[in-house]
Amino acid sequence: MDNIKQLIQNLWVILKNAPANILHWLWVKLDILLVKFLGEEKVATFYKKLDVIKATYWDARKKVVDAVEERVDKESFYYKRIKQLWKIFGWTVSAGAFYLFCIHTNFLWLTGEMPSVSELQNPKLSQSSEIYSSDNVLMGKYFLENRTPVKNYQDLSPYLTKALVATEDARFYQHSGIDFRALFGVAAGIVTGASERGGGSTITQQLAKNLFKTRKKEGITKKGLFGYIPGLKTLVIKTKEWITAIKLERYYTKEEIILWYLNTVDFGSNSYGIKVAAKTYFNTSPDSLNVQESAVLVGMQKATNTYNPRRNYDKSMTRRNTVLSRMVKYNYLSKVAYDSLIKLPIALKINEETPYDGTSNYFKSAVAKALERWADSSDVELDLYRDGLKIVTTLDSRMQNHAETAVQDGMKALQKTFDNHWSGKNPWTDEKGVEIPGFIDTVAKRTPYYKSLVKRFKNNPDSVSYYMKNVKRKMSVFSRNGVGEEIMTMSAYDSIVYYKRFLQAGMMSMDPFSGHIKAWVGGLDFQYFKYDHVSQGRRQPGSTFKPFVYTTAIDGPKNMSPCTQIKDAPFEKEFEENGEKKIWRPQNADGRFSYSTMSLRRAMARSINSCAAKLTDEVGPDSVAWYAHQMGIKSPISAVASIGLGSNDVTLFEMVGAYGCFLNEGIYTEPMLVLEIQDRNGNTIHTFEPERRQAIKKESAQLMRYMLEGGLEEQGGTSQNLWSFKDLFNGSDRYKSRFAGKTGTTSNHSDGWYMGLTSNLVTGTWVGGDDRSIHFRSGQYGEGAKTALPLFGRYMTKIVLDPSLEAYHPVPFDKLDPKRITKEFNCTTAYVPRADTLYYDSTYVGGSIDSLAPAQPAKPAEVKPDSTIKQ
Repeated sequence: MDNIKQLIQNLWVILKNAPANILHWLWVKLDILLVKFLGEEKVATFYKKLDVIKATYWDARKKVVDAVEERVDKESFYYKRIKQLWKIFGWTVSAGAFYLFCIHTNFLWLTGEMPSVSELQNPKLSQSSEIYSSDNVLMGKYFLENRTPVKNYQDLSPYLTKALVATEDARFYQHSGIDFRALFGVAAGIVTGASERGGGSTITQQLAKNLFKTRKKEGITKKGLFGYIPGLKTLVIKTKEWITAIKLERYYTKEEIILWYLNTVDFGSNSYGIKVAAKTYFNTSPDSLNVQESAVLVGMQKATNTYNPRRNYDKSMTRRNTVLSRMVKYNYLSKVAYDSLIKLPIALKINEETPYDGTSNYFKSAVAKALERWADSSDVELDLYRDGLKIVTTLDSRMQNHAETAVQDGMKALQKTFDNHWSGKNPWTDEKGVEIPGFIDTVAKRTPYYKSLVKRFKNNPDSVSYYMKNVKRKMSVFSRNGVGEEIMTMSAYDSIVYYKRFLQAGMMSMDPFSGHIKAWVGGLDFQYFKYDHVSQGRRQPGSTFKPFVYTTAIDGPKNMSPCTQIKDAPFEKEFEENGEKKIWRPQNADGRFSYSTMSLRRAMARSINSCAAKLTDEVGPDSVAWYAHQMGIKSPISAVASIGLGSNDVTLFEMVGAYGCFLNEGIYTEPMLVLEIQDRNGNTIHTFEPERRQAIKKESAQLMRYMLEGGLEEQGGTSQNLWSFKDLFNGSDRYKSRFAGKTGTTSNHSDGWYMGLTSNLVTGTWVGGDDRSIHFRSGQYGEGAKTALPLFGRYMTKIVLDPSLEAYHPVPFDKLDPKRITKEFNCTTAYVPRADTLYYDSTYVGGSIDSLAPAQPAKPAEVKPDSTIKQ
């Protein structure tokens, strides 16, 4: 016991002397720093002056003590008590001064940091950033807190400010940040139990709390050591808010404080600030709020969820009437008006914003990632979700709407064809057409829900399987008929099966001269399918890669021309795999060879595999890979024999950029998403310029564009399905060449591509399943001419029929001038089918149409690369 007492006494001595020891240690450290920076001589002079001050102090103190002793009777009954009271007062003042010193300086990290003068004078309010199209249409917002601040006090309804002051801070215009009368009232209420007195926080204190997040800071430096001690934590927070409130009153007018407050508060339903709240609940602006609407919004500040009119209508109504009664009490509202207003219902006009509102959600996501990369590489601090930026993009809102509608309508029809095609069967099959066993089970095991069940039911696979396959619930799913969402009852396993049967799509349209992306559709619906098939999806491009082979032949050392002759005949190439010699023999889609000799233009137009493989071998796979990279393909490319048949994975984004070279005189222009970034005050942060380089010769680009026109003009050209869109070929020049393009289809029809060109647009479309094993079983339905090309046709039809987009209406290409073009190109008579001689329906997107009119020779099916070539 004695040892314990001794230990306690020693501990008390240590704690008692700790402050003095700490101060002594700090003084020693300060002395060392002073000597280091000022020198010993100046420090010595400083100490001499300090000794003089100390001597003067003790002199004065002695005189005061002597004077007191002469006049005061120390033996008096009251002397000791008065002396004790003065000591208490002195220690209290000293402790208070030290406490305020700690609050201001965060001494020894006791109380946490305070807002700096700069932060007080220029507070940074988290607000949403807005993204605009090039034609100045708001496409959506980026936000964590959906907030768009009101900038002028005059833009607030007078009812709103009166309701706020009457309810939250009746003496707002009389105090300077702290309402001591209200504080005393709260104290009296606690003592007497009169809870109706309410809280003592002023509007300015609440602003300090909202603006600087005084109650949400974490970490020793921000929160302080006292912030982790119950009781002291509340005292420190309140003190910070009081001091900050006083400073805010010094820097801002009362009107500015009200404006700041209303811009900071949370109104629930993901609406921060009065501007968003007015729109969310009443679909109006802050200056148009009437008295009862203002009372509803102000009333929510007592408890956002409790008094939210969407969730608790009756409680919100009661709270609204309480606010109105407070306005009567403080003469902001007449009793007559009050009596009539409390009888009115709350007329909600809900207009809630979400991050998915607006169009172009895939594009918005791509912009966010692009700006993040730019900010990192440029060492610029940028927060899309808090900085209130204005981002002006290259997108054209009209063209974007047309692209989204074209994809939606086209995929709706194609999905019906796909479902009918696989009716009663599952579409996930291997190369032999046999259903892949356990396919959905494998996919299910990758889902977060499955992993959470495994964690929940350790060593109990039966329970995992039961919850995955047997527990059904209602869920919102993307509709198979393409009309948004619908409610269905299904298990998690059922939902995977449901979604895996969807075909996906992507489309991107770009001005090849400026690099401005005009339309971007990354999938069916961003809310349900987050994967972007424009920039994220890497798939084999099939025959759309063949133009890089022909470019290599024309632009490279072989110096060929569109009229160079090539024979459609069997081709084979020996290669080695795992030490074993093998022979690759690419086949044409119909399994036959014509053995006819034709021009390069016709070979590419008809997409003859044997010709492309032979030409690849002649120019060299390495050269093809070099030209593809030179023209904008950034994905890794293996220089193998099948490279020319599109056996390497690429993105639609890269392909559109690369095809731009054919229109822009051989110049590659990096596709651009953003034109300009502005800060919240309208100042330009950065203006983006296109990045260009000469990729191929001008003449080569012109010849390649001419060759791509062959897809519509040459007999058996694979782009001739485009003639079925009659609106594209109206007018006196309907038969003049206004379109060029290339189809592409990969092994087993897993991917359908189309790259379409007009005089000033490059548009790429892709269609396929989430997995390569999900596809049509035949070229009749699954080739690019039947899946991807019709999306391009729909899109261009909408542009042609939109008079506001006349600048992008297709016009005939400039004819090649034999006097300026050094190579032979006019080697055949182009076959131009007329739109009115075809049996195609212009609304067709994927169905049972098998052929052209009887007079039209059968078109070879789309050529596909041999899947046996390993990459």
